[in-house]
Amino acid sequence: MRALTCKVYGPPKDLEVSEIPLPAPGPGKVRVRMEAVGVGYVDGLLIQGKYQIKPPLPFIPGNEFAGVVSAVGGGVVSLILGERVFGLSSGVFAEEIVVPEKACYRVPEIFSSAQAAGFLLNYATALYGLDDCGHLQPGETVLVLGASGGVGSAAIAVARSMGLNVIAAASTVQKVEAAKAFGAHHGICYADKSWRDALKNVLGDRSLDAVFDPVGGDVAEPALRSLSPGGRFLVVGFAGGPVPQIALNLVLLKRCSIVGVDWGGASRADASLTPALAKRLFEKLQSGRLTPSPVTLRVLAGVRTALSEQLAGRIMGKLIIDMRGDWPGS
Repeated sequence: MRALTCKVYGPPKDLEVSEIPLPAPGPGKVRVRMEAVGVGYVDGLLIQGKYQIKPPLPFIPGNEFAGVVSAVGGGVVSLILGERVFGLSSGVFAEEIVVPEKACYRVPEIFSSAQAAGFLLNYATALYGLDDCGHLQPGETVLVLGASGGVGSAAIAVARSMGLNVIAAASTVQKVEAAKAFGAHHGICYADKSWRDALKNVLGDRSLDAVFDPVGGDVAEPALRSLSPGGRFLVVGFAGGPVPQIALNLVLLKRCSIVGVDWGGASRADASLTPALAKRLFEKLQSGRLTPSPVTLRVLAGVRTALSEQLAGRIMGKLIIDMRGDWPGS
């Protein structure tokens, strides 16, 4: 079978299509034929060797998937051939992968494969950050940075499901408009040097209770300065540039909290966390409180270009690769 392989650290154009053996599912595992793969900013960093974790070469990138069960190992009791499933695994940019039964979730009837592939990682991160780490309550206000991206758009949807007031911030007017279309109540472009004044005008007499920040870079400190006393600054990632150097006297004067939202690390430390978050997300979906944001779907043949656009910040919403089409050439 075919797989997209990273043999040298470098840009997406260096990814190769390789022939590898079709894996057989062992006990407690299933083989899944890929239909869609979700892509995040971290995927681009990994293939360049710029992430804090460097997988040994060669490796198959990707960890968000949706597909159809094509083979079942011994002892599997909850899944059958032909079932639509989604979840997280390593090396999902392949025609088929083997996954533990317990790592698979049934695709909700309301989801396409593309929607399912882009759901778990970003929405679990958003719920874990806003609820478990931020302890935000209905009626409070959150500023979502990088609001037009995959994590940002998920944060908007989850925040709305929690009854929060959502202010979206992004680097261009086009991205701000996209974030508002995703459901944000207000939007601000932080390319404008006076963006904090615009934020004050939007807030009026309301407090800014939290900042959800997957961006970092030069935007983090001004956002922290805008927090109301007792607010929570939720650190999700650094897609916007260098890790910011925060003056801790600001934290003291604001009496605020800076909280690291490392859902991945937390889920590795506690195996029950991801299933619990998934259950809460499914309950929100079933009740109608959570409406996932639209995704950006690209064909497999153009995966290298799509990954390059993702790294350049030109993708609106969650990037999904349709795995059912032609594979890219060499």
